Amino acid sequence: MTRSQFDRGRLSIRPLGERVHDLQQPDILKRPGGERIAFEHPALPVLAERTVAAARAGRAVLWACGGHVLRQGSAPLLIDLMERGLLGHLALNGAGAIHDFELAMIGQTCESVARYVSEGQFGLWSETARLNDAVTAGYRDGLGMGEAIGRMILEEEFPHGETSVLAAGYRLGVPVTIHVSIGQDIVHEHPNFDAAATGAASYADFLCYADTVTRLEGGVFLNIGTAVMGPEVYLKALAMARNVAHQDGETISRFTTAVFDLPDLGDDLDTEAPKHDPRYYFRPFKTILVRTVADGGESFYVRGEHQATVPALYDLIDEADRRPEEP
Repeated sequence: MTRSQFDRGRLSIRPLGERVHDLQQPDILKRPGGERIAFEHPALPVLAERTVAAARAGRAVLWACGGHVLRQGSAPLLIDLMERGLLGHLALNGAGAIHDFELAMIGQTCESVARYVSEGQFGLWSETARLNDAVTAGYRDGLGMGEAIGRMILEEEFPHGETSVLAAGYRLGVPVTIHVSIGQDIVHEHPNFDAAATGAASYADFLCYADTVTRLEGGVFLNIGTAVMGPEVYLKALAMARNVAHQDGETISRFTTAVFDLPDLGDDLDTEAPKHDPRYYFRPFKTILVRTVADGGESFYVRGEHQATVPALYDLIDEADRRPEEP
């Protein structure tokens, strides 16, 4: 029996100029030396020092970020770290790529889900779907998903492209990888969405990510505001990297991880929560804070809003990097 499928050709796609945007770029951007929301945490100076040490030693400095990190305006800070060699790999989910793309294109992003899903218009905006064209073209040229989108933003000179982490990654040759789940992102609704191209391009990004994880010994992995993509992609990539390392008589065990998020995880962050405890199902806790550092690594949990925590960490990394190296 043949299953019926939704006909995307019947969709009404409206111009992005008709959408009411919840976020405006001038209101959200955090820049080096800019105003800050006061935030302190004992883990931040440690993470800053280890980030600088890892970067100088050529070890992996890998951040996995959810879309809210970019929605809170941290892109200029991430780009500065990338330019200075202090952030060697940035991993985003599909939402992060969309926010970056829209902010680069029109300086605005985010729509009211409640309003537009009621109208049947949520996500159905023509200009945003150009991201699909970028991925398909990049796939044909052998690019990963992050490279493909960054190339379009850079080559077409999007009006706000200087604040795009994807464009910066393409320009600098720093991996900015996109890890998607088909059906989770608004661009998957559109008739021009090519699932095969997207899957292949995102998988190429996963293999790039796994290659970075092979250099995690002595490195730093930060998971900032991503409860599923971040820990799950990291877990599989680490298993692959350790498999090969063990064959070569090496280990990937002594590294630093941190989770930046909002849930109250309690005081004991070194022991996995039991299965009857809801915290057990918060993947960053068991995967990043406990299981994967059990053989010699160290983990930290920083609880707070991204608009405060990420700039605070950036400032400490900047300070640590500007101090002269010890002889």
